Amino acid sequence: MTSTTTAPADVLIIGASFAGLAAATALGRSLRDVLVVDGGPPRNAPSPGAHNVLTRDGTSPTELARLGRVEAEGYGARVVEGEVLSASAGPDGVSATLADGTVLRARRLLLATGVRDHLPAIPGLAERWGRDVLHCPYCHGYEVRGTRIGVLGSSFSGHQAQMFRQLSDRTSILSNGVFVPSAEEAEALAARGIELIPGLVEEVVVEGDHVVGVRIDGRLHPLDAVVVGPRVEAVLPEGLGLELVDHPSGATRHLAADPMGRTGVPRVFAAGSLVEPMAQVMASAADGLRVGAAINYDLIEEEIVAALGTSRTASA
Repeated sequence: MTSTTTAPADVLIIGASFAGLAAATALGRSLRDVLVVDGGPPRNAPSPGAHNVLTRDGTSPTELARLGRVEAEGYGARVVEGEVLSASAGPDGVSATLADGTVLRARRLLLATGVRDHLPAIPGLAERWGRDVLHCPYCHGYEVRGTRIGVLGSSFSGHQAQMFRQLSDRTSILSNGVFVPSAEEAEALAARGIELIPGLVEEVVVEGDHVVGVRIDGRLHPLDAVVVGPRVEAVLPEGLGLELVDHPSGATRHLAADPMGRTGVPRVFAAGSLVEPMAQVMASAADGLRVGAAINYDLIEEEIVAALGTSRTASA
């Protein structure tokens, strides 16, 4: 492995999905030298289409990311592909080390590394993820409207079931030995006709290119879609000393940042689903735009201080 150190950019962005590319575009349009590390496909890559995306509804997430990269590069952003092993920040700037030994340097660092979804280890579940195995009623619920929907048992099953009940009156909860509703919750579910199916889910049954049901205690329970609550893991490079905290929803952990994306480490910012794991495509992109603009002005403030110092020295 050969180590190579690049010349410092204005901004180094780790993550080339919607938040990272939106920030890169905003910064490129502000004539900043931007370097983006693309670590692979977006979180929602398994899905054939992203929704609630104005003018691009139904476009595949990978195509949206490709188009975003083309736009960012059109404003001068440089995109490199690689895995970031570690990063650091100090008075002289920030840096990130890639798996191939390359060291990237910049004045500011934006973490747009996103999150990973970890699914329950049930046969058949992962292969249909993003299609008829889903988790978000706003991302993919419309596509399964009016069908037989089973919500896999978790601590949030009651909430998920009520959301999907808006889309189908054939929504049920698969307890899977996990979900035990309180008396109040059970009453609310029953009031809206949401059935609780007991037993352990052994597999998701797929025929052709569709879910046809789940097998519970050896018997097929017919379904057209399965809703899960995946374990969400935020992705952070080592070396920055940043720690994840509990998300206000209680559902997962996230990296805390202020409204302008500043983290607890000077010169290091964060945006997208790393900060808000529930953010969809447009929300992540909007966050990236806002934080990109904040980084640009943070650099301007630094440049004002430098210019004043030079001016005062010259006039002394």
